[in-house]
Amino acid sequence: MWTRQHKQRNTGRLIIPSLCVLFLAYFGFHAYHGEFGIYSKYQLAAQAVDLQGKLDAIKARRVDLERRVQLMHEGTLEKDMLDEQARKALNVSHADEITIMLPASAK
Repeated sequence: MWTRQHKQRNTGRLIIPSLCVLFLAYFGFHAYHGEFGIYSKYQLAAQAVDLQGKLDAIKARRVDLERRVQLMHEGTLEKDMLDEQARKALNVSHADEITIMLPASAK
């Protein structure tokens, strides 16, 4: 009768735990660095703050433009505003005024 004697190896005991560690490391890495991960959340929050600042600047510009348009409505027309807008549109000035020419890129 043949008897087989096998030496007990410890490598069999390490296969399942090592696979679990690799599995958890893979998903842990993607939970932090992935498209919808924790790091992306902070990037989106920073981008939202930046865009909110731009939105506030645009809203302030709009309020200023609405105020200027309101000054040009009939009945509340101010002569200085009309004079300023006409000079800018026609590109003219009086003889006693100082004109500062700006390059096209500065406008």
